[in-house]
Amino acid sequence: MLGSKLAGRALAPFLLALAGCANLPEYRPAGELAFAEQNWSPAQRGWFYHTSQGTRLMPMAWFLALEQPELSLTGAPRFAAPEYLARFGFLPDPPSAANPQGLPVGFAPDDRFPGEDGQAREVIVGLTCAACHTGQIERNGRALRVDGGPAMTDTAAFQRQLGVALFLTQQSEPRFGRFAAAVLGAEDGTAARERLKARLDRAIAAGQDETGQAREARLYPVAEGFGRLDALGRGGNFVFGTVLNDRRNFAVADAPVSYPALWDAPWFDWVQYNGAIRQPMGRNVAEAMGVRAGTKLSGPPEELYRSTVRIENIHAMEVLLAGPAPGAGLRPPAWPEDLLGPIDRAAAGRGEVLYRNLCAGCHEGRWESAADLPGEPPRRELRLTMVPLERIGTDPKAATNFIRRRAYPEAGSTAQISAAEGLQRVTTGVIGAWYAQNGIPEARRREMDGYRVNEWRAPAAYRARPLNGVWATAPYLHNGSVPTLYQLLLPAERRDAAFFVGSRQFNPREVGFETRPFEGGFRFDTAIPGNSNRGHEFRDGPRGNGTIGPALGEDQRRDLVEFLKTL
Repeated sequence: MLGSKLAGRALAPFLLALAGCANLPEYRPAGELAFAEQNWSPAQRGWFYHTSQGTRLMPMAWFLALEQPELSLTGAPRFAAPEYLARFGFLPDPPSAANPQGLPVGFAPDDRFPGEDGQAREVIVGLTCAACHTGQIERNGRALRVDGGPAMTDTAAFQRQLGVALFLTQQSEPRFGRFAAAVLGAEDGTAARERLKARLDRAIAAGQDETGQAREARLYPVAEGFGRLDALGRGGNFVFGTVLNDRRNFAVADAPVSYPALWDAPWFDWVQYNGAIRQPMGRNVAEAMGVRAGTKLSGPPEELYRSTVRIENIHAMEVLLAGPAPGAGLRPPAWPEDLLGPIDRAAAGRGEVLYRNLCAGCHEGRWESAADLPGEPPRRELRLTMVPLERIGTDPKAATNFIRRRAYPEAGSTAQISAAEGLQRVTTGVIGAWYAQNGIPEARRREMDGYRVNEWRAPAAYRARPLNGVWATAPYLHNGSVPTLYQLLLPAERRDAAFFVGSRQFNPREVGFETRPFEGGFRFDTAIPGNSNRGHEFRDGPRGNGTIGPALGEDQRRDLVEFLKTL
């Protein structure tokens, strides 16, 4: 039972958070699992699933010893149990050489972190990009894994429940005793337990301070749910606010976006939904920092920009995704007719005509050669169409929040810089510090940078990416506000105003996941600012302000959906 310390101010938020456990979906094994053919070997897939980017969740020993946040006299099941983590949407993955602990896809150990004494190394577990960029669809007791596809994880709920589990461990003496015995092993003893307890207290105090600031300032008013995250908003708050320790730099993050698919992305000229980032290395460093890689942004010059980001690993990930040429890396998945049913080829043929007339102009982009760096030969890249906000008409918050965001770059400064300039400055510093520390020669630096400069911008537009594999990327629009491809071809007033996400059960006719209510599902309300499902509409009338094409008939919509299955 709980120790005597649990009282007063801490009790109410604890009970509220604990009550949230009951709202997680029940774990239901997917059944027979197959992997889409995407030009990756099982070894490459396993490496991608569990290779560290340098992010820090907690010591591995803590994670494996932590109990689930439920009250128990004799001990609750372990938090790291795959069937429990699956309730947050994480995909189970069996033990292997790359994953000896049998952790889900996207959990990565890292043994290069110094321990508390600054000398002995300690294994830390963190999240890697596979946690958010590995999809799975399920139907009739069978499942298909889609590498590089959008995940159906709820990382915000995971972090909340992880905090509750740590809090229970701190407050309950019996629970802490079991935790300490598992973490310390042969080193268990009174002095070791006191040191462990002090460290746990510090970790919880830091987490409570951060969550308290977020609650007080209402930094995250829009619930993200399964398959979404306000990555730029939360990452900016962590880098500019938490790491710099400057409360002036916190900003409301109310524009969650769906996890984008990764195939083809290394060849895009600009990435992110708002086309904000030019360089692959800068993008990946920012992503790792946003998922809590440690970085020094203050202190003596020799320590500035020192980071736990595993530059060598994120470069190798980018190479694996890209391949040596377009189409030679991770490929989009083909529609699995054995699982989802055959494509109506006659309908798809009619749909292709519609696609060429209505969609290809924006979504195919154009291949060009570019040379960012002097002395380097031109490199191929896919120039994407950037569609202005006033034309596409979709929820503008993801783009406008980044445009408007400002930050004080250092303690005591009175002049602000834009978020784009700040992130460009920080990522350039981290990359340069690692190159210098590791003696990376200039030619190798250029290669690891993808032969591109680390340039950031903040346009009032969203990108139109190629539709290869689009069938496997539901829900749709940048904020995930339209559940199926079929609904994406409807005027906004005919789309679902509210629907449930979190299910992986696939609807092959509508092309998207099932949206009926279910226990533990997340109710997506499109009336909330940031969640709007308007824009990208086919209706009669002048183009612009969300109208991109003429109204479609029912047969035309069905034909177009059928063709999109072939991409």
